[in-house]
Amino acid sequence: MQVEKKISSPDAFLWETHGIHVGTGNDHVKHGIDDIEIITQEAINRGYPNITFIIHTPRMTRFRYDAEKRTDIKFIRGHNAYLDYPSKIANLKNKFGHLINIKYGIELEWLGPDLGLLWNRSKIFQAQDADFVIGSVHFSREGIAYDGSLEEAQRLVEIRGGVEQYWGAYIEEVIEMIDSSWDMIQVIGHIDLPKLYVPIPKPLLELDTSKHFLARRMRVLLEMLSEYNLALDINLAGIRKKCGIYPDTSILTRAKELNIPIAIGTDAHSLKDLGKDYQVGIDYALENGYKHYVSFSKCIPEKHSLRLSEEKTEQYQVLNLGIEMLNRRFESSKQRRIPKFSFGGAFLALMDDHQNSTSLGEYEAIRIRKGTKSITISHQKPDKPFERVKGLFSHHQDKPGVLSILFNTLASEEINVDTAYLNSNDDGTATAFLTLSGNDEQIRNAVEFVKGTSGDTFFDIYFGDHLEVPDLKDGDNYLLEVDGVDLPIAISSQMLVTVHNNVSGVLLILLSAMASQNINIIDLQLGHRGNKGYAALGVDGNPRVVRELLSQLGDQFHETTQLLLK
Repeated sequence: MQVEKKISSPDAFLWETHGIHVGTGNDHVKHGIDDIEIITQEAINRGYPNITFIIHTPRMTRFRYDAEKRTDIKFIRGHNAYLDYPSKIANLKNKFGHLINIKYGIELEWLGPDLGLLWNRSKIFQAQDADFVIGSVHFSREGIAYDGSLEEAQRLVEIRGGVEQYWGAYIEEVIEMIDSSWDMIQVIGHIDLPKLYVPIPKPLLELDTSKHFLARRMRVLLEMLSEYNLALDINLAGIRKKCGIYPDTSILTRAKELNIPIAIGTDAHSLKDLGKDYQVGIDYALENGYKHYVSFSKCIPEKHSLRLSEEKTEQYQVLNLGIEMLNRRFESSKQRRIPKFSFGGAFLALMDDHQNSTSLGEYEAIRIRKGTKSITISHQKPDKPFERVKGLFSHHQDKPGVLSILFNTLASEEINVDTAYLNSNDDGTATAFLTLSGNDEQIRNAVEFVKGTSGDTFFDIYFGDHLEVPDLKDGDNYLLEVDGVDLPIAISSQMLVTVHNNVSGVLLILLSAMASQNINIIDLQLGHRGNKGYAALGVDGNPRVVRELLSQLGDQFHETTQLLLK
């Protein structure tokens, strides 16, 4: 059945994290929705721009609900369903990806710090391309569920010797989960889950004043979330279960004081709950002081305004793209560090949402930085810095290896390329404009050599004193700067960013490596600062092959980042 995307937008919408649970196939105990195509079609019919799926990781045998024990299932909640999950989502994206953005993640069941932790790490590897991981405690260390039934909860209260001890042990288990697995997860799921069957104790409702041990431990737990920049799950399933939204207002207020980001989701397990209580969740977050929330793409947070506004939605799309590009330049453990922002032009409106951000004045851009690394991005094509300069112009075939011919010839004359514009013309040809360091006579010799040896590949190539700087290729968004170095280039789906020694021949290594594996360079910008050269490239080719080539470039390249962007 072919689905047409509706033009109208929903009145209230959330980019969910804890979203729609995928079913468990042939398991005796069903959990979630098996036919995910039907629910995707419904989301498209409603005009949703996004749908988010989630699946529980399988559990070890000891951790089972009473209802599950009666079925004698070993790998609870769909071992086979879990292994098939990534390919099932990939098929869904192939069929509906042109109509709706599809995200997917996993809910990692905390099973303890010993074998349970090793078990969980194995489950992470089985879903490496997931957009997010939610860490959740559903089971006590005694193997009894917190959210199974009133009878199970009462049994655990009795074992532990009272309600306060019951809650105290739960909080310690969440702390233990964070301490052991913070590097694997992005979100802490339903942080006050036990209130489903055992009311939340008074000290946890008085977090700002209580000296009770429960309040003290919850404060520690929240400080850990803040320290590791983990998001707190605002889980709307508590509304349906008659225990109230997770977490309670007292916890959420404290989280806001600690600048803990929030992720919101319905935790839906059936079609009737798709999009249910979106507005309630938005209002709840606003009432507790939040202005925005996060979702995730390939484990990198994306920010969204809680107040639905077309203008701000577009601005956040640019901001999130910049955050993703910067985070890809760091190893995963450093991607959690909160970046700093500067906003200019129309993006100045985002300063209200981001404490301690700075202004760029009329400069139509967003600058995002961590330490010494930064990315500057805009949705507006930048002006040319100069109209005419001394340089080399080339019009040539648009195919792998052509650019390396040019750079190889220049390097043979010990000529360094200082800046470069390369544009693929979408007609089988490309144009390049280079500014160069070197003797003019040597540059002319290099041009004549190219004409003489590769004249069938280069249609026109010449060197001059007052050549016109070409316009950038049109794009939806533009990279403007890397670490403050000008690298204006239209952002494409696969890009490379390099920082390298600024000497003749270094870029030739990269271009030759790409040509050797039939990878085409479709856009290129070069810049430099002192003895460091910078390059931003748009490339067309197998991403896995590109990744392998980047690992072999040598120590003249200080950074080689591959950006696979939406």
